[in-house]
Amino acid sequence: MKSENEKRSPNRLIHSTSPYLLQHAYNPVEWFEWGPEAIEKARNTNRPILVSIGYSSCHWCHVMERESFEIPEIASIMNEHLVCIKVDREERPDIDQVYMDAVQAMGLNGGWPLNVFLTPDQKPFYGGTYFPPKNWSQLVVQLAKAFHERRNEIDQSAADLTLHLNNSDLQRLVAGNGAFQSTDFDNTLTLLQSKFDPVFGGLDKAPKFIMPSIWMWLLKYHHLRQDKSSLEMILLTLRQVASGGIYDQIGGGFSRYAVDGRWFAPHFEKMLYDNAQLLSLYAEAYRVEPDPLFKKVIYEITDWLCREMKNPGGGFYSALDADSEGSEGKFYTWTSDELKEVLGDQYASFKSHFHVTEEGNWEAGRNILFQDMQIPEDSQLTELKRKLLRVRNERVHPGLDDKIVSGWNAMLVQGFLDAYCTFGDHLFLREAFACINFMEVNLLTEDRCYRTHKTRRSETEGFLEDYAYLIQAYISLYQCTFDEKWLAKAEKHCQYVDANFWDDKESFFFFSGAHAEKLIARKKEIFDNVIPSSNSLMARNLLHLGSILDREHWKQKAFAMVSALKKPILNEPTYMSNWGILALEIAHPFHEIVITGEEALEKRMELSKLALPFSVILGTTTDSKLPLVKGKTVKGKTLIYICRNKTCQLPVSTVSEALHLIRNQKTA
Repeated sequence: MKSENEKRSPNRLIHSTSPYLLQHAYNPVEWFEWGPEAIEKARNTNRPILVSIGYSSCHWCHVMERESFEIPEIASIMNEHLVCIKVDREERPDIDQVYMDAVQAMGLNGGWPLNVFLTPDQKPFYGGTYFPPKNWSQLVVQLAKAFHERRNEIDQSAADLTLHLNNSDLQRLVAGNGAFQSTDFDNTLTLLQSKFDPVFGGLDKAPKFIMPSIWMWLLKYHHLRQDKSSLEMILLTLRQVASGGIYDQIGGGFSRYAVDGRWFAPHFEKMLYDNAQLLSLYAEAYRVEPDPLFKKVIYEITDWLCREMKNPGGGFYSALDADSEGSEGKFYTWTSDELKEVLGDQYASFKSHFHVTEEGNWEAGRNILFQDMQIPEDSQLTELKRKLLRVRNERVHPGLDDKIVSGWNAMLVQGFLDAYCTFGDHLFLREAFACINFMEVNLLTEDRCYRTHKTRRSETEGFLEDYAYLIQAYISLYQCTFDEKWLAKAEKHCQYVDANFWDDKESFFFFSGAHAEKLIARKKEIFDNVIPSSNSLMARNLLHLGSILDREHWKQKAFAMVSALKKPILNEPTYMSNWGILALEIAHPFHEIVITGEEALEKRMELSKLALPFSVILGTTTDSKLPLVKGKTVKGKTLIYICRNKTCQLPVSTVSEALHLIRNQKTA
């Protein structure tokens, strides 16, 4: 028997590289990909454009497809009145940014699916998110009617909105700039404490996102001020999320968010970018508080990534869907009978540990597994989890978004390297090397980074996010290996970004480069969110790479960017946390640690296992032309130099002596 798709003729999306667009390739809607063909048709037919934006693991995107886009009667209405374009927001975040801003400027809530109606010259005049099928059909007809009968009014409204989209928010944000002092951040901590959930950790609201960069900021604040309360907030949050249903207790890896306040019921989609950041966060936290739970989480995330998310070539896929067999969370949840069948006599102890009930603790008699954070696992429980994982792997798996995104893979390289530095396990270093090698073979050319790969490289150049994470990964690869080829690559891409993304007028970076397709607005990404903003990432790169290569102009550019945002950094920490990390690095004495000699890598590993958040590490086992390293090698000796602002103290030979020098450097 033929499947439903085999009975239908595919539309234009069948040729896409995007898993999300391919999901829509058999819709009766006459979808176009974003491009000149669709725009030309809209102009020639004088029809409004629908831009429908989503991503492959988006639950409500699937719902709207099932209810509307797969229904021939509704598709017929859309095809008659509109030119319909499908966009994968993960492939084209630049398009998503522009039209998300447009919908929010209309006074509507943003989200996905994002459905925006445009004039043929791509200017938005109406939009929204999910629409029920009856409402959707009526809306399409009404908007098409209005488009033809009130065209002048719609054109004027769209022109005004486009003008608004081209107005920058930076002038509002840069008011009250200036240098940072260590005491400036105490009020920022108070603001975060006022939003903190003291029982379950995280920010006190639902749905709850983990927001890794907020807790990374708190870790660095703890170092700066030796503040016990900030460390307690971090530890509570990391322990609670690792114990809750948001964490896959059987297979490892975190879901995108929890729909409740206690991290119990996740929205079951798993994103690469969340787990990449959480590798870094748990590794950094372990250096401060060596909790075995943190180590277990890091290894379990890595096992899941390599088992379910890894391309044979070494890159990593983007996401796993929340749904399987038409039901959200079915893959991850269990009935009591299913557990009894697998576990037999050991069911009772497992049931108690993971709060399983006979009637189910979630929907349809199913159980989400979660545990009390104070109860450690023993070897018997670990074996029961392995047994359940083997059974679970026989189920119908959630949909896999198997495109490989440059920035997210580079972010994961950073996560693996942070885990390697914390534990010294070459497993993590091998995965980092394999991932960056995949990127270099499949996503990079001599001077360009491209956004995605699925069977072939997309034609879309990488965005600032992609370049920023790539540069960060190269800087960290150097610091882990002392192989200067990684620095040369970081420098090359940093120069490219500086030349092609920088805006001299406002002294920040555009999200898209000079060679990118020209949209109706060219945006700058300033606010940190679930992923840190690309400008904050690049500013930190400029500080770190400028310190290693002695590029004073890069360091000064980083100082200027973060100083211009002093007021929002201090007053809006939930949206400026990665900027806040850079501000802390500038307020605290920032050290260049130089290690030379035959045992340089061993000393580096010893140092890397410690919490040294306000430093970069340079070194060589032979000789180097790097300005800070050149001439510091002494035959037969391994030496550690603690430097600041290019001035080095007398070298020492042990890590404990080096730590003494660092800790006795007074804060500016």
